Amino acid sequence: MSPPTTRAMRARAAASSDRIPPDVLFDVLLCLPARDLCRLRAVCRSWCDLTAGDPLFVTAHAAHHPGPLFLAKFRDDKASIYVVDLSGSVVKRIPGAGGGPSHRLLCTRLNLACVATDWNRCSVLNPATGAVQVLPEILAEEHINRVNLSNPYTFFALGRVAATGEHKVLRMFNRLGFYNGGQQLFEVFTVSGGDGDARWRGRQGPGLFIDECSGTVIDGVVYFLTNKVYDGARCGIRPDYIVSFDLGKEEWRRDLRGPISSNVEHAKVVLYLRRDLSLADLKGSLVLADQRDQPFTMDIWFLSNFQNGLWVKEYHIRTESIISRLG
Repeated sequence: MSPPTTRAMRARAAASSDRIPPDVLFDVLLCLPARDLCRLRAVCRSWCDLTAGDPLFVTAHAAHHPGPLFLAKFRDDKASIYVVDLSGSVVKRIPGAGGGPSHRLLCTRLNLACVATDWNRCSVLNPATGAVQVLPEILAEEHINRVNLSNPYTFFALGRVAATGEHKVLRMFNRLGFYNGGQQLFEVFTVSGGDGDARWRGRQGPGLFIDECSGTVIDGVVYFLTNKVYDGARCGIRPDYIVSFDLGKEEWRRDLRGPISSNVEHAKVVLYLRRDLSLADLKGSLVLADQRDQPFTMDIWFLSNFQNGLWVKEYHIRTESIISRLG
């Protein structure tokens, strides 16, 4: 006997005819997210066969519930950006958007992407349309005589201002370094802005050297840890001290104490190093990861209230087994 081939026949075979009309069952289950379907598979064998083993239903459900898409660069085509789905399949290739082998695709959750280098080259990509906006390399008027463009080291971060819907890029020039009397200069650019905004605008620094590699963007705010030069400097700057830049107001916010210095006494804080700490965006919140090697653990702290400086430790992870396998 050949298997059912039509939509109604497949649903009828999976349904209890005296309880739920087959078409109704098919349509109802089709509307449910995958997480709920996984639970409903335990109801009966026919429901499990329909939701997990029926190619027609699986295909229809995937089309009805498109998952998140990711942007990627591949080693064999560094000039292009690829749109990839959760299964790893390429949805779209955008030629020329990758900028070349020296360009990096910056992490973002937005509908725009930022591709940049350490040498002051930056482009903003719209994956939906394939449009690429190359940002100008020229400095803001406020900084035109302060930085040598022949050898700049730059950091870029892209964020969206919720109040206006604008996308802005923060650029930082990192010159010479703390010990050599250098400086960090900051500028802001509005993506696809009008004539008045189609330029970089110079902004004041936070008054401290920051670790540009720690830059993390959440809800239009760029967060940084302070630079490692402060480790052991006895200058009162704790390793988990955080500064942040508001892209909407284009100004630095008040400084934020991290969870370590907020929860342990002074004598223990000095034992922590910035290299043990990192910032990240997890579930749409700012998190600070504290990795320790005695014992091998990692604590994940979530910032729950910026105004009150309140952190919550949600995860304590044993990492010794992971490290031993990598070794």
